[in-house]
Amino acid sequence: MSSKITIHDVARQSGVSIKTVSRVLNREPNVKADTRDRVQAAVAALHYRPNISARSLAGSKAYLIGVFFDNPSPGYITDVQLGAIARCREEGYHLIVEPIDSTAADLEAQIAPMLATLRMDGVILTAPVCDHPVVLAALEREGVPYVRISPGGELDRSASVGMDDRLAAYEMTKHLIGLGHSDIGFIMGHPDHGASRARHQGFMAAMADSGLTVRSERVEQGYFSFRSGFEAAERLLGGEDRPTAIFASNDDMALGVMAVANRLRLNVPETLSVAGFDDTPGAKVVWPQLTTVRQPISAMAGAAADMLLNGVTWEEGDAPPSKLLDFELVIRESTGPAAT
Repeated sequence: MSSKITIHDVARQSGVSIKTVSRVLNREPNVKADTRDRVQAAVAALHYRPNISARSLAGSKAYLIGVFFDNPSPGYITDVQLGAIARCREEGYHLIVEPIDSTAADLEAQIAPMLATLRMDGVILTAPVCDHPVVLAALEREGVPYVRISPGGELDRSASVGMDDRLAAYEMTKHLIGLGHSDIGFIMGHPDHGASRARHQGFMAAMADSGLTVRSERVEQGYFSFRSGFEAAERLLGGEDRPTAIFASNDDMALGVMAVANRLRLNVPETLSVAGFDDTPGAKVVWPQLTTVRQPISAMAGAAADMLLNGVTWEEGDAPPSKLLDFELVIRESTGPAAT
């Protein structure tokens, strides 16, 4: 039945013109509140669903929001999509998710046809794409608004959404220290991600503030993938001189650590405490369940979409709009008192 309902039916039910209904659906300004309420009530009562193609032909909007990503963590990308989709659906927009190879030599050739063909109304950028100069320049050249999630630099260049990665890593490290751990290994995230640097800084600051020295061999480079966490853990745990805890910069790498611990028959958390970052679904599936930082990934994506849907503008000389969301330490069974 809903497929037969047209904008004409909504106009008759609400007692306004088709043009007024269109203005309400397109969220245009200067529509009286009572008129907007009548139209929205009619839309709800009739279960009317605007045709995206027809709307885009009728006006300058395409009703499409894009997400560009280059991230090996499937849990992170899933949460980004869920957060953005939920907000877009509320406003009658569709979400387009595009993987971008940020290391490709022909990156600009990847993006240019996409921007020309899809005519998106805005783009959400996740790390490391959000800091790539070629991507930013292409969007600016085409006049496509964008919002960056957790950018690592040039904060005055665009609107952004994020959380305090440094503080979150600091507090997680303090949690491990509070359990009696003084010899803690750390696995860094992908070097192209700004959040990786911030999390490493938080770890180092917490150790220093507690009067603890971090040996160079206790810090390993990872790439936000299970495999890189597994390989880093093999280096950290391969000999007799092992840390009593390992803090990995995301959950996928922390799960790699737990896999190595299991192979080496190191009990978690009795022999080795393990902490991660993000609180992706895998953190609750593994046993023991993973202690981690709950990053509001879906909420950040939803906030980025909200900025685009409401129009991202700011006056020259002012700082671009930004939003900082809260994090939470989620203490589970993978961390415990240091073995004596």
